[in-house]
Amino acid sequence: IDLDPQPGTDFDDAVPAALALKDVLAEAGLDCFIKTSGNRGLHVYAPIGPTREFLDVRHAVIAAARELERRMPEKVTTAWWKEERGERVFLDFNQANRDRTIAGAYSPRALAHAPVSCPITWDELGSADPKNFTILTVPERLKTVGDPWADMNATPGGTIDVLLEWWERDLKAGLGELPFPPDYPKMPGEPSRVQPSRARKQD
Repeated sequence: IDLDPQPGTDFDDAVPAALALKDVLAEAGLDCFIKTSGNRGLHVYAPIGPTREFLDVRHAVIAAARELERRMPEKVTTAWWKEERGERVFLDFNQANRDRTIAGAYSPRALAHAPVSCPITWDELGSADPKNFTILTVPERLKTVGDPWADMNATPGGTIDVLLEWWERDLKAGLGELPFPPDYPKMPGEPSRVQPSRARKQD
């Protein structure tokens, strides 16, 4: 799940959201790992076993994001349209889709100070400054601190069964599919891809 601070928010706003997301995923039976995005955001990964297809995983991610949104409605949002997000951290569920790309661990980003999308420990998160992880500093960090993700695949991945139960619960409550990325074909059950303000003008 990509935690993307919107205008008016910053990395410091993503930190408590990530910690709360860790708790949500733990309640669903999942261990998770975290890294900086290389810019202002955070990426949370929860390893799972290869037993589900992409749409199931997407729905599990949406269920987790919605649960976090219920707990922090003033701080985070699942709103796909930027005009509806406000000054909150966007929980980008659409990174969990077939053929999506995301900054991999230790990949440099195309910014002036050459930051790196850097794995960190959960204990480091509260004091981490993403600007400190660059192509100049990260090699030494690996020598001294090591790789916080070294044991990510040491045990079998978890399951998304609980998250899919939450998805079904939300479906019954009237919360359905969310918009797919614009480069995707129209998907079953997907809501309109017309941004709300434009849809109102058309009406």
